[in-house]
Amino acid sequence: MRYLASLFLLVFSFTTANAQFFDDNDQNYQFSNPISWEAEVEQENDSIYNLIFTAKLEEGWHLYSQQEADIDIAPIPTKFTYNNTPETYELIGETEEPEAEPYYDEVFGADIIYFEDEVVFTQKIKVINPEGPEVVAEVYFSVCDDEQCLPPETERFTISLQDKQVTAGFTDLEISDRDQELADALDMNLKGMEAYHTEEEDGGSNFTNIFLLGFLGGLIALLTPCVFPMIPLTVSFFTKGAKNRKRGTINAISYGFFIVLIYLLLSLPFHLLDSVNPELLNNISTNVTLNVLFFVIFIIFAFSFFGYYEITLPSSWSSKMDDKASSVGGFIGIFFMALTLALVSFSCTGPILGSLLGGSLTSDGGAMQLSVGMGGFGLALALPFALFALFPNWLNSLPKSGGWLNTVKVVLGFIELGLAFKFLSNADLVQHWGLLKREIFIGIWILAGLGLVAYLFGLLRFPHDGPKQRISKGRFGVGVLVLLFVIYLIPGLTNTSHANLKLLSGFPPPLFYSVYDKGTEAPLGLEAYKDWDKGLEAAKRENKPIMIDFTGWACVNCRKMEEQVWSEPEVFETIRDDYILISLYVDDRKDLEEEEQFNYIRPNGSIKPIKTIGDKWATFQTINFRNNSQPFYVLVDPEVNMLHEPVGYMPDADKYYKWLQEGLEKFKETSKN
Repeated sequence: MRYLASLFLLVFSFTTANAQFFDDNDQNYQFSNPISWEAEVEQENDSIYNLIFTAKLEEGWHLYSQQEADIDIAPIPTKFTYNNTPETYELIGETEEPEAEPYYDEVFGADIIYFEDEVVFTQKIKVINPEGPEVVAEVYFSVCDDEQCLPPETERFTISLQDKQVTAGFTDLEISDRDQELADALDMNLKGMEAYHTEEEDGGSNFTNIFLLGFLGGLIALLTPCVFPMIPLTVSFFTKGAKNRKRGTINAISYGFFIVLIYLLLSLPFHLLDSVNPELLNNISTNVTLNVLFFVIFIIFAFSFFGYYEITLPSSWSSKMDDKASSVGGFIGIFFMALTLALVSFSCTGPILGSLLGGSLTSDGGAMQLSVGMGGFGLALALPFALFALFPNWLNSLPKSGGWLNTVKVVLGFIELGLAFKFLSNADLVQHWGLLKREIFIGIWILAGLGLVAYLFGLLRFPHDGPKQRISKGRFGVGVLVLLFVIYLIPGLTNTSHANLKLLSGFPPPLFYSVYDKGTEAPLGLEAYKDWDKGLEAAKRENKPIMIDFTGWACVNCRKMEEQVWSEPEVFETIRDDYILISLYVDDRKDLEEEEQFNYIRPNGSIKPIKTIGDKWATFQTINFRNNSQPFYVLVDPEVNMLHEPVGYMPDADKYYKWLQEGLEKFKETSKN
């Protein structure tokens, strides 16, 4: 049973590791401008003209569609507006954009359409008088990458239809003394920023993480009844059947190499799909039909592991491979032997490989990620054959096959059952069925966990279980571990700060997809000021340090930070009790009072009209921190002294908590002086 305990710990490690696969990439003190716009005019006939707007984006950035998502909080759609000059032209229809498949975003819980690299928008117009007033077109937009979003911007184009000339920018705006005064008023007189600098950190490789997960999956597969008994038989065949030990060792190592090769070859078709359309695998991951199909397949796999039926590939396949291995001989024969192992062990390895396939298709790694995972899986299966061939005496230390192998299969069956509902959850989120809200999903996992506990304690039995015997210490120990895991899940059913389950981050539906009403004006129900001056007054009154949260309603990673990092008890309590939180939304479209509106000169020399609350706070961030990305967090004291280096997207809760604590310690030190 110690092998069953190892299996559970491996699966537990899989879950934990999956929750931690993020890269730290703090992007401070930088002004990003990853998009450029161009406009041109094409004349179709005497009266019909096309206004063509082209956006070019840097690699990794995307621009959202004009289509608005039917949800309360959504990414900012691109919007085109035109001056009303009927004596010059009339609009024909809406501004057209390329067709694109929607991408399901788990944070927003909706299908989102966006564009990458280059996108062309076209507006058809009917010209009444080409010598009339110029056409003024404005495009309002926001861009994001995987870790940050930039505040929404407006680009203006002044178009002369007579000579088809286009002038970009707010050329009619000037900077007055009043504009400069209002811009200067946003300078918070920050002190101590020169003491901090950005140190760019190298994040861990996702491919390494996926390889390790595949390797863990292969180790789990080794402990199944389809594979484990093959180890001593195959190794003995190579070591005893060869003319000498050296030859037998070479054959066994070749056998292991071909196992790895076969599993790598299984991923080749997905590379072909990826080459045809790099977005295809990602689009597959959001396909409702496919996710429901995965759900059904995993349920079938689960009950197969329970022993109600056996899933095998056609026996003729393995027979043909076995005949080939016997008749050909040499390295080619060894290859067919490895292929035979892959076929006959499918009933045990298939579900595990299905998990690996499903996980790869529901991420951004595509075919290469799948190949890396397959390589890790094949290596884990191959290693025992090579190692035991090198050290045959180790075979004596292997446990005998027996009932514990069936126990392993049943445990895997419960794991497959839990994973099945993950795919159904994906479909539910896409279609907004409301079937698997977060608490319902966790409740199902609790029931599955209790079922596994009942099995391990001998209260529940399956068809292939042997005669009922006294529960071993190992099996009882694993049952206790599973029970503890079930207890860990229980707070996930509540509407408290403990409902966020860090070990399962990314598996259940997001926190906002809940049976509870999550409506609040601040993240997680925290008290947050949405105005710098009011927050500063509160900090001086309460003598507390300030955490400035530059955020946006449409900022994906801002929501991730709030749900996955701020929700951690120690982080949540530190922000709530020890800091004054000021959340400044850079995409708030509410108009400023007229006397607060002004024109601002950007760092690149262009002019930006500041008309909305979001414009104001985005400019406030730019002026004081030379940064325009979100999320962006700053710690200062009531006298506006920097307490720590600002940070951006930091999904490591422990690291973020340490950052908060170090800022708090600096505040206490300076308060004593």
